Amino acid sequence: MILSDNAIKVLEKRYFAKDENGQLLEDSAGMFRRVAKAVAAADAPYVSALALQTIEDEFYEMMSGLEFLPNSPTLMNAGRPLGQLSACFVLPIEDSMENIFETLKNAAMIHKSGGGTGFSFSRLRPKGSAVNSTGGVASGPVSFMKVFNAATEAVKQGGTRRGANMGLLRVDHPDIMDFITAKQDNADITNFNLSVGITETFMKAVAANADYDLIDPHSQTITGSLNARAVFAAIVDMAWRNGEPGIIFLDRLNQDNVTPELGDFESTNPCGEQPLLPYESCNLGSINVSLLVTDQGNGPVLDFERLVTVVKKAVHFLDNVIDVNKYPLPEIEQITKSTRKIGLGIMGWADLLFRLNIPYNSQPALDLAEQLIGVIREQAREASAELAERKGVFPQFEKSTHCQHGIRVRNATTTTIAPTGTLSILAGVSSGIEPLFALAYIRNVMDNDELMETNPFFKQAALTGGFYSEPLMRTIAARGTIKGLAALPASVQAVFVTAHDISPEWHVKMQAAFQKHTDNAVSKTVNLSSKATREDVSDIFTLAYETGCKGVTIYRDGSRDLQVLNIGKVNGKEPPAPAETVTEPKQGFFAPRARPDITTGFTEKVKIGCGTIFITVNYDQHGICEVFTNTGRAGGCPSQSEATARLVSIALRSGMDANSIIDQLKGIRCHSTIRQNDLQVLSCPDAIGKVIEKVMKLQNGDQAEGNVTLRAGENGCPECGKLVEHEGGCVICRHCGFSKCN
Repeated sequence: MILSDNAIKVLEKRYFAKDENGQLLEDSAGMFRRVAKAVAAADAPYVSALALQTIEDEFYEMMSGLEFLPNSPTLMNAGRPLGQLSACFVLPIEDSMENIFETLKNAAMIHKSGGGTGFSFSRLRPKGSAVNSTGGVASGPVSFMKVFNAATEAVKQGGTRRGANMGLLRVDHPDIMDFITAKQDNADITNFNLSVGITETFMKAVAANADYDLIDPHSQTITGSLNARAVFAAIVDMAWRNGEPGIIFLDRLNQDNVTPELGDFESTNPCGEQPLLPYESCNLGSINVSLLVTDQGNGPVLDFERLVTVVKKAVHFLDNVIDVNKYPLPEIEQITKSTRKIGLGIMGWADLLFRLNIPYNSQPALDLAEQLIGVIREQAREASAELAERKGVFPQFEKSTHCQHGIRVRNATTTTIAPTGTLSILAGVSSGIEPLFALAYIRNVMDNDELMETNPFFKQAALTGGFYSEPLMRTIAARGTIKGLAALPASVQAVFVTAHDISPEWHVKMQAAFQKHTDNAVSKTVNLSSKATREDVSDIFTLAYETGCKGVTIYRDGSRDLQVLNIGKVNGKEPPAPAETVTEPKQGFFAPRARPDITTGFTEKVKIGCGTIFITVNYDQHGICEVFTNTGRAGGCPSQSEATARLVSIALRSGMDANSIIDQLKGIRCHSTIRQNDLQVLSCPDAIGKVIEKVMKLQNGDQAEGNVTLRAGENGCPECGKLVEHEGGCVICRHCGFSKCN
């Protein structure tokens, strides 16, 4: 077992068992043994004590060897009192006040236990509809979604994170336009991912530029119509602005519903990869394919023999989870055990391609993806069939399509491609089927020391090719890509691509390749540059539909930051002036140059007299151009700090010498710092001045002291302030392990 320092840090903070004083009760070996023992216990009625120990050892070796990891709740809770092992659930919302708030209560219990929830609000009558029981009018789905959001905010999930939700509304609901624009302000509905449930009827109307009907779910009557292409354009516009809503092809989900007699899919889990019936839960795990490489003299190839072995053990493990799980609601236990769905996926895909010298954006990569997931599904179903022979088929088997085809299996579904943000940190590999976000980056250790982290396969290629050096790695960390670096061979640049090196079409093609042989769905984010257009987003949505994806999520780099910060021309609504342009307005004063579209920068976490402040200093080719501040949970004077940062930013872009600004800021004292000997700054302005000074030194090639971290124009992690990554409809921080939803 080889765990990185960062993996151990994340385990200690989020996974290891602790006593009432927060002292650790286990290490990584202890955690994996705890989980293996608890999950193996499901086999006790079927095997001898000796065989049970063998199963436990196999599970332990598979996890501790980082070949397979189950979803986070299983690692956290197996063998512990809470015992809730599922990552996500779907709860029904019926059109009555009693049911709505009963569901809200159930969601709170799930969030408390560490799970995420998916909801369809499509059954709720539109706003303004008559409510006969009270003589009033309905407030509509969006208003109740805000109620659920507020409740989620109030429940601290499992003591480690807030709950994550999926909110879905059918495209033919009369309130669809309100839903599409519900997150126009990023401060609203922050605990939900939003997706529009798209129908085949709607997509055909988009193609024909035709109107389609809106249907009141309460009365099942047509209440009006909208132009499909105009609605599609509205979805595209909001996705372009801030990444939401995504789209889910509802009819396509239900085409693959193996238990249609139990009902239709109306929603998915928070990241969109697991369609679930009401009260079903998802039981997910991922194989680390980056380890499955062999070389028999003809170069590295995927080790399919080893893959088959891991698949069989992983299916056994996930099926056992269903039996040992402590479910938060009896309805969830009943329906989960009646279908016994599991979702086996992968992580380390980008690393595997690196090892095989295959570019992510290439046809060979797509071919390998189809072959890989095809083998996984085939072997997973075979393993499920073997379990069925020993333990029986799932209870709803007779009503399933499996029965119609004569395939006796224990699990209604077996494969899902989920995001693996935190799990991939533990395994030290790339997340899910996503490309890497960066080949090298700077991590802070022990607050005041910097550590250069480089992808191990890229580092090995650099050492083998004779071009590895610390300065080069720092350059790559600052650039975010090796594309265009003359010092690197073209073959290396072709293989070691990052998310923004890959065109949107290849992102979608990769998702579609994995979807072809995945029972459930595929979680993936199509990452776009900040300069992507609405037409680009429209093309992505259309391509996802045409290539057989079950949904798609996009994120345009920096789009949420620009809306939240409201700096300059938000979202490029008006083209900014060139960076070097300085205009001369009335009275002879110079106006600041426009904020550049793309900046590079650093963030420092600083302890101040009344808490913590995160200070970001960004620069472009002309020098330092802006400063942002974000106060921590416990302090600072946010309005004054923001005012200082804004004025400093304007001064910098107006051409004022940065050293003059630093001299004015440094030395200002706040009364809150008096008699606090452990502080390195005198006030928020003093801290801002010192961070600007550090960035200037780094730009000049001098060694700066302190907790300065490279970042590139993104919102910082709410827990550590470092760069977060958008993947699979989720947000993950690779520095501290924070995850929005997994």
